[in-house]
Amino acid sequence: MVSTALLTDRYELTMLQAALADGTAHRRCVFEVFTRHLPPGRRYGVVAGTGRVLEAIERFRFDEQALAWLADEKVVDDATLEYLAGYRFTGSVSGYAEGEVFFPGSPVLQVEGSFAEAVLLETVVLSVLNYDSAVASAASRMTTAAGNRPCLEMGSRRAHEDAAVAAARAAVVAGFAGTSNLEAGRRYGLPTIGTAAHAFTLVHDDEQAAFASQVAALGTGTTLLVDTYDVRRGVARAVEVAGTDLGAVRLDSGDLPSQARLVRAQLDALGATGTRIVVSSDLDEHAIAALGVAPVDAYGVGTSVVTGAGAPTCGMVYKLVAREGSDGAMHAVAKTSGAKAGHLGRKAAARRLVDGEASEEVVVGGADPAVRLWTPAPDMRPLHTALVRDGEVLPGWTGPEGVTQAARRHASSIAELPETALRLSADDPALPTTRITLET
Repeated sequence: MVSTALLTDRYELTMLQAALADGTAHRRCVFEVFTRHLPPGRRYGVVAGTGRVLEAIERFRFDEQALAWLADEKVVDDATLEYLAGYRFTGSVSGYAEGEVFFPGSPVLQVEGSFAEAVLLETVVLSVLNYDSAVASAASRMTTAAGNRPCLEMGSRRAHEDAAVAAARAAVVAGFAGTSNLEAGRRYGLPTIGTAAHAFTLVHDDEQAAFASQVAALGTGTTLLVDTYDVRRGVARAVEVAGTDLGAVRLDSGDLPSQARLVRAQLDALGATGTRIVVSSDLDEHAIAALGVAPVDAYGVGTSVVTGAGAPTCGMVYKLVAREGSDGAMHAVAKTSGAKAGHLGRKAAARRLVDGEASEEVVVGGADPAVRLWTPAPDMRPLHTALVRDGEVLPGWTGPEGVTQAARRHASSIAELPETALRLSADDPALPTTRITLET
C-alpha cells in the first residue's frame, strides 16, 4: 500500500501540532468542499474523483519513512509525530455521488471527525477533486456535444503520467466510451482503444505494406490511419487491403468536416458502407459540435480533455463550517472577510424536479441539529449520500465498480437538466441555487 500521507501541505501538520498542544485537536468538526463559482462559460460542473479520494483516505497512513523524514526536517515536534504514527481516519464522509452535476456553493463533499483527523485530509482531497472534476466537466460538454457518437480519450501524452490515469477515469465518468491509457484500463476496468500512429506507416516502405501488416496482426475490424500521405489514395488502399469489412478509418489532420464527407462518399462507392470514420486532431467541445452534421462516427480527444478544456481546476475549497465548542455543542462557523466569505454551518442539499426536469438546487444550512434532521420535500431529490462511516469506506464507490456507478449517475443527472443547460455558449449556471437557513 502506497501511503498518501505526505501528499499534503506543511501547514496541515503545523496546525495539528498547535491544536494538540491547546486541546482543540479533538473537537468534533465538519469540513465542506465547494466552489464559489464555475469557470467562465460553464453552466454546470461534474463531480469526479470521489472514488480516488476514498482510496486516498484509506491509504492515509504515516509509515516509518514518512515519520523519519518529518523528524529529520523538524516539521513537527515529537508529540505530533507520536500522534501521526497512529493516525487513522475514524470519522464520516458524505457528499454528492460521483458523476453528479454541481453548481456554485454546492456542498459536494462533507468530512466529519475530530479537527486533527479531518484537517490533515484537506490537500489530498482538493488535489483529487479539483483536477478530476475539471476533466469530467470538460468531458461532459464534449459527450453532450457528440450526442450518440462516442468520444474516446487519448490525451495521456499531454499530461503528467499519474494525471493521465486520473484524466482517463474522469472522462469515462462523464460519458467517454474508452481510453488509450492501459494503466487506467487495468486499474479501473475501462475499455481501452488504439491501433496505430503515423510512425507505423512511415516505418514501412509504403502505405499499402503498412496497412497489410496491421490487418494481418489485428484483423479487418481494425482502424487504419489514412492521412499520412494522400487521404483519397489512403482510403482506396485501406479498402483494397482490408476489403469492404474494414472496421474504420481515422482522420487526424486537415479540414475534418469536408474530409469526412469526401471519405464517406468514397467508402460507400467502394462498397465499404459499414466502415466507420473516426476523427481526431486537437478536438474540443466546440469542434465536436461543428462536426455534428458531418458523417463522423467517433471522436478521439486528447489535449483538450486532460487539461479541462481551458479550465484545469474547479476552484474547489475545503472549509471548516461547524465545530464543537467548549460547551460540547456544535457551532456554525465561517470566514466573513472580503469576497471569500463563506456560509455558516453544515449543509444539506437537494434538487427540485418538475415533471422529471431539474428546476433549482436547494441548499439548507443553519443550526446543526435542524440541518441533520431536515428532510427534502417530495418533489426534491436528495443529493448527499454516505461514503465513509466510522472510518470505513462503504462498498460500491471505488475501483471499477465505482467508475461504472459514477458514469450511470452522470447520465441520469444530465438527463434531468433543462435543454438550455447543454448549450456551449456562455451563460449563468444552468440551475439557480436557493439557500434556506434553519433555526434551532
